[in-house]
Amino acid sequence: MGKEEKEEKEQQEAFSLEKAFEQLEETIEQLEQEDVSLEESFEIYQSGMKLLKKCNESIDRVEKQVLVLQEDGTTYELS
Repeated sequence: MGKEEKEEKEQQEAFSLEKAFEQLEETIEQLEQEDVSLEESFEIYQSGMKLLKKCNESIDRVEKQVLVLQEDGTTYELS
């Protein structure tokens, strides 16, 4: 994978994270509405938690790509 492909993948990852965070904000707004039933709240909460899990996995994946552990225990950032 060339440098340009890697940068494009990182941009797509950031874009998807940005979209996911927007969806999380919308989920919170839905939960804050007064006319939401308990059943609806539970469904919204579950979908929000699934989305949050995907965000965490995506962030972890990016962090692992950025940091590389050297044999002596130090890390360096991939460029």
